[in-house]
Amino acid sequence: MNIVILGAGAWGSAMAIHLNRCGQRVTLIPRRLEQALEIAGTRENKDYLPGFTFPQDIQVAHVPAPALTECDVLIFACPSKALRATAERVKNCISPKTKIVISLCKGLEAETLLRPEQVLKQVFPDLSCGTISGPTNAAEVASGFPAAVAFASDAAESLAEKIQSEFSNASFRIYRSTDLIGVELCGALKNIYALAAGVCDGMKLGANARASLLTRAVAEMGRLVEAEGGKVETVRGLSGMGDLIATSTADWSRNRQFGMEIGRAGTAAALAKMNAQKSVVEGYYSTKNFYETASRSGVSAPILKCVYNIVYGNVDLKSAVYALMTRSLKEE
Repeated sequence: MNIVILGAGAWGSAMAIHLNRCGQRVTLIPRRLEQALEIAGTRENKDYLPGFTFPQDIQVAHVPAPALTECDVLIFACPSKALRATAERVKNCISPKTKIVISLCKGLEAETLLRPEQVLKQVFPDLSCGTISGPTNAAEVASGFPAAVAFASDAAESLAEKIQSEFSNASFRIYRSTDLIGVELCGALKNIYALAAGVCDGMKLGANARASLLTRAVAEMGRLVEAEGGKVETVRGLSGMGDLIATSTADWSRNRQFGMEIGRAGTAAALAKMNAQKSVVEGYYSTKNFYETASRSGVSAPILKCVYNIVYGNVDLKSAVYALMTRSLKEE
């Protein structure tokens, strides 16, 4: 298959390396010209995925149009907040050969609270849409370590099966799903609860607190997913519990690290550090977006509310934990 990846952050770069291993023809298109020139010249993404060499047969471009004329699958690997602008940039270059657009984004559009698939449908109404989500640290995928993910789409079964087959190999296993809503929501929500787990660790509240938090987070994710039309069972899968475990416990998790910094030094210090590092902590943005979503739908989401109060309301950490722990008692 001829695959174009828009966005050359860590995950987009790792996906390019993985798909090349699978025997696909891959073109990687960074957003910035200087980044494209550097990657093409050095065959390394030193800013986002240092230490990994891009094979020579991965094409690196800056102008999308030539690559899109032969594109079978178009993958968006940009931050959620840049998805619409990136899609609009290329919509007039789409070839009749292109069968599906796939998002690797994990978050909602801030202005509309739309999921990535909904944004892409507005820009590409005649194309199938899909998403790939699960516990996928970029460096581990680029290294060829074993991983499993969910691929959800509205594509015809034959196309979904083809992508599942062509994108899988002995180190990267794909499971199909038709629950686009659930998979996309889980991929975004787990960042919020990973941030919360980081706060627990930063405050040194102990293993009991973290385990209790993540268990109740799964229940809360289920309520939020169901309220938006997704399937509760998706929360127990790779895009839900699988990604939640990885993102809440791994040292590489930006969301967990951001939460730990809040727990150690406070929200203001964590935000200053995030801005200084010019890193995208999706959980920070998702907290506000999903707080608005939960408020709109009336879903009970006490952990989400607690994180929102800490990150955006500057509520004292101990007061927030006390408020969470002293709510009315109930059945599990």
